[in-house]
Amino acid sequence: MPDVDTPARPPATGHDGGPSASELLDFARRAATDPALVASLPLDPEGRTWIRLDGPGGSEAWLISWPPGTGTGWHDHGGSRGAFAAAAGELTEQSLAAALPTEGWKTLELADGVDRERRLSDGRGRAFGPHHVHQVLNLSADTHAVSVHAYYPPLPLMRRYSRTGPVLRLEAVEQPEEWA
Repeated sequence: MPDVDTPARPPATGHDGGPSASELLDFARRAATDPALVASLPLDPEGRTWIRLDGPGGSEAWLISWPPGTGTGWHDHGGSRGAFAAAAGELTEQSLAAALPTEGWKTLELADGVDRERRLSDGRGRAFGPHHVHQVLNLSADTHAVSVHAYYPPLPLMRRYSRTGPVLRLEAVEQPEEWA
């Protein structure tokens, strides 16, 4: 398995004037190691909490808390590239090592061997390109996790998926006002 700090595919280069995925990862790592920033996030024992941050070069960023046993479910980032880094606790990322079409389908059968899993803690992070599909989980039974996420361009939408074995199904498309 490649080092968790190295994207599976080369990151976007930022030719659109925005920060590259590796620049977003650098930002997320720096923010994740800022004790005052991490301490400013209120923790809720039952639900995720977040603070919106100003990311580099017009990107959007979020400081997010993860109570024990919480996660995102399968999703993408609407064509934005991004990165995230763990600031406290440990997160597990389950992702698909396959470029999925973003339009024109409701159900896909995934090929064998596309599943990847990474554990991230202590400032370690992950950069990804615009077609990344994953879920992020705090599998701990008793410890909060905190992470920093950054996206460019700012998230235009998020697609939510369900997964049963090899079948990935598009369930919903969320707009930014639903999570702001």
